[in-house]
Amino acid sequence: MKIVYSDRYHIDIGPHIFPTAKFALVREALLTSGVARPGDFAEPSPVSWEDLGLVHTLGYLEKVRVGGLAPEEIARLEMPWSESMVEGFRMMAGGTLRAAREALRTPAPRPGASPSNRGAAAHLGGGFHHAFPDHGEGFCLFNDVAVAVRVLTTAREIDRVAIVDCDVHHGNGTAAILGHDPAVFTFSIHQQNNYPALKPAGSLDVGMADGAGDAEYLFALERALPRVFETRPDLVFYLAGADPFQDDQLGGLHLTRHGLRRRDRMVLQAARDAGSAVAVVLAGGYARSIEDTIAIHVATIEEAALLHGK
Repeated sequence: MKIVYSDRYHIDIGPHIFPTAKFALVREALLTSGVARPGDFAEPSPVSWEDLGLVHTLGYLEKVRVGGLAPEEIARLEMPWSESMVEGFRMMAGGTLRAAREALRTPAPRPGASPSNRGAAAHLGGGFHHAFPDHGEGFCLFNDVAVAVRVLTTAREIDRVAIVDCDVHHGNGTAAILGHDPAVFTFSIHQQNNYPALKPAGSLDVGMADGAGDAEYLFALERALPRVFETRPDLVFYLAGADPFQDDQLGGLHLTRHGLRRRDRMVLQAARDAGSAVAVVLAGGYARSIEDTIAIHVATIEEAALLHGK
């Protein structure tokens, strides 16, 4: 199973709750634990400005490119602008696109699989689901998943897509961009009383109560997944956020590390059973101990490798 990563994902944004160091730490942990080997990693290319323009307005992209964002736009993004920040997010958008294409060309490794059955790839970045066409917010400059969807559907590389968003926060930007696209099924399971305040409707939204733990969350997810896969997607983007974790600083759900691993297995198994390719992106994770965030992300990649990559 290919794992997409670049050292350019580490962006210096100063003291910040968004741990951009986690991308390199997850790679290191994957190698140390034996979940991945050096040859499993693939370097992405930055997504082009033209491809970003399939989702984002030309005015917004020009302001981002030249550093012309207004103070209120920087405040909404909640990150300082810099050339390296822009290039890091372009690289991560390219990483999500590379992971999707890797998954689509990898046959699923199970006996009797038909040629239409596909495998998986993982991206140690991505999942920036709060970015809208004309602005960024919530640490999300570009909506990498929406860009990848538009590139792949425009090129007719896929016909149907599903997005399974298990970040603790609702994917408001993704729903606004893709929620009414007949080729895309957008599913978000999230903490209802959390950021963002306004949650545009996707194809299926499941808002969990504050403090929901493993049992409630997994029951709700199990009920929802058949609706996702009855659409028979060629490709699934799985936003495997670590922030439903019980000790996350920006979340209010109480999932354990074991519960999050069961969540991953449930989503990835459903994709494999449906014959859908799956591109895993890490999305959020802000645990008080960064070691918890790293361990959760590593477990996600391990589950994907066990089900799809070995």
